[in-house]
Amino acid sequence: MRSSAELFLYYIVCKMNSRRVVITGMGAITPMGNDVESLWSALVRGQSGIATIQSFDITNFDAKIAGEVKNFEAAKAFKNPKDAKRTDRFTHFAMAASKQAVAQAALENNPALDYTRIGVIIGSGIGGLITLETEHTKLMGKGPGRISPFLIPMMISNIAAGMVSMEFGFRGPNLAVVTACATAGQSIGEGWRIICDGEAEVIVAGGSEAAVCPMGIGGFAAMKALSTRNDAPEKASRPFDKDRDGFIMGEGAGVVVIEEYEHAKKRGVPILAELVGYGLSADAHHLTAPCPDGDGALRAMKRALEWAGMTPDKIGYINAHGTSTPQGDICETVAIKRLFGDHAKKVMVSSTKSMHGHLLGAAGGVEMIACVKALETGILPPTINLDNPDPQCDLDYIPHEAREARVDVVMNNSFGFGGHNCSLIATRV
Repeated sequence: MRSSAELFLYYIVCKMNSRRVVITGMGAITPMGNDVESLWSALVRGQSGIATIQSFDITNFDAKIAGEVKNFEAAKAFKNPKDAKRTDRFTHFAMAASKQAVAQAALENNPALDYTRIGVIIGSGIGGLITLETEHTKLMGKGPGRISPFLIPMMISNIAAGMVSMEFGFRGPNLAVVTACATAGQSIGEGWRIICDGEAEVIVAGGSEAAVCPMGIGGFAAMKALSTRNDAPEKASRPFDKDRDGFIMGEGAGVVVIEEYEHAKKRGVPILAELVGYGLSADAHHLTAPCPDGDGALRAMKRALEWAGMTPDKIGYINAHGTSTPQGDICETVAIKRLFGDHAKKVMVSSTKSMHGHLLGAAGGVEMIACVKALETGILPPTINLDNPDPQCDLDYIPHEAREARVDVVMNNSFGFGGHNCSLIATRV
């Protein structure tokens, strides 16, 4: 791990070499809409995308609610509609979100671009769980001869990144991050690092998840991670509220195009925000529970600030990991208070998971988009359902309604099972 002095030196070198990284495209498939504007409109209105599960029979399940993607046509995401039959739902979401981001950034069929300098980093926390579930049922019922020859490529988590590169001909660095709920955030951060290092000019980065299926819901419910507030789905996700009882599974994808600043400026594409900081850490504590003292989260946020060359008082808004779990919300609050000191009471914080649920490996991508829109519009999305704040969660969580507030610097936190912590910082340009 680089020391603080090495980090500072690297920051100076990046600045001297003008390897600034900006965001030039965004795409979203979410329970609240299948594009960025639909997502943002719903967030600003405080509208929940969580409802009773429709995709399978929930009769015997303890948790019966989720944030499902609606009105989505997989075949339209691909140039060749047959590719939809050869890929899992998480890849469908990744492709559709990437298509939006690529279009906004004007990357497709552009003869002026060197496609060997455009990469793809799209991960998934779980991968093709629906495919695995379906093919395992065939195996048990009809034998191995009925397993699809596409099982393995449909299931593996890296296939979304591979398919996006093939769809658009992007031949630069291509990889898939798999760090549970930190996946999309770390994918964006690793893209930032690659561009800073001069390995690419553009990276299509983010995460995708499609685990709303019997195995996914049943598995998370078995570990008592999910809310069972089934009678009021839209009220079930309650980050920082004392009556929270677990998170609500969501599905979808969030993808951004990040690009070297001078490269974007030369192309004349609109610059949406600048990515200035990225921090990683490990809790080294527990399979699923965060450090009680928030140490891992604190160090990820601190490292992002160091990369950005900023002090905590520069942050105006934090899109919290805020999953609505009893331990997680308290630990993140503790981490913010420890790192930010007196500024912790001034910084505005919200969890958009209160509306779209927890998209697992896609969460950080969707929430990065919310951060960029907050910079762009001067509107901060709320934490809905915060009716009775937990006494241990005592920050400004923007309860119930969006808030008009111009901020210049935002932070996006993503923390995952296994103790993976990721924090990103973006600014207006």
